[in-house]
Amino acid sequence: MSSFGRFLRVDWLGLAVLIVLGGAALSIARPEFLTPYNIDVILVGFSLTVVVALGQGIIIAIGHMNLALGAIGCLVAIAFGGSMQVWGLPIWMAVIFGLLIGAFCGFINGWLTDRSGLTSFIITLATLSIFTGISLGITSAQPFVGIPDAVKAFGSDRWGPLPETLLVALPIVIATAVFLGRMIPGRQMLAYGGNPNAAELSGISRGRIVILAHTLSGLFAAVAGMMTVARLQVASPWIGGEWLITSFAAPVIGGAVLSGGHFPVVGACLGVLVVALINQALVMLNVDVFYVQVLLGLLILAAVGANRWREARLGTGPTLRLS
Repeated sequence: MSSFGRFLRVDWLGLAVLIVLGGAALSIARPEFLTPYNIDVILVGFSLTVVVALGQGIIIAIGHMNLALGAIGCLVAIAFGGSMQVWGLPIWMAVIFGLLIGAFCGFINGWLTDRSGLTSFIITLATLSIFTGISLGITSAQPFVGIPDAVKAFGSDRWGPLPETLLVALPIVIATAVFLGRMIPGRQMLAYGGNPNAAELSGISRGRIVILAHTLSGLFAAVAGMMTVARLQVASPWIGGEWLITSFAAPVIGGAVLSGGHFPVVGACLGVLVVALINQALVMLNVDVFYVQVLLGLLILAAVGANRWREARLGTGPTLRLS
């Protein structure tokens, strides 16, 4: 098959065409869609949401799920903001502190899932409540507002035509694509997600894969939590509460298989753009923003249905594991 033929068969091609056509239609209906301000809003939203989507996607790749993703991001945001306000930590130390907390929370999720024999659905549902309770207990449901000016500036400043938050998100996207596509641990994660029994028989350690995936997910949540603090300019205990639906919607819309083994990073990025486009379209067309949740739910159902139809045609037909 030619290179062009292979390009036409990629998962995300139809999604890319949909984004181009949708963006063109919206720009015709609302010429202000292409203004620098509106493009900046979309790029900032993309930079935050894509990190969240990758945090869930790395778990979907092994056929698991992380319901505690937003709670980890919230706990890290509280630790990040609180350590600077209360303890006076310099920014770089607060960032390292936040990353360590995110990685530790992810490690706990992975370790408990591996050792307990319970599914990741049950484990992360429990830790969702635990991490949220810790965040609310630390803050008494009040935000930390003593955020340094340099952090606030990062959340609003631009580097040339690009928001600075995008300069964090893009390297993460590239690193994730290289990790899953070229590096041995990433390939092993996809192999495990595709067929856990065959992967274990070939010498791939289940415990190592599960813990690694959840730890990486915790790191992604930590980065997203700290980016959100910079954007909002406060460390609120309510950060991450709305991440769950989007974290599943973007990867699934982008072609990820919920049973594991297939996670196109480019497709997930395009899924994030679809979500951003829907949000902007509803705002600019004066439609109630609460309908975004309805549309996202319908898109998830449609994307899962399309995945199942493709699996049936290919004769694979894996079943969803809540492990």
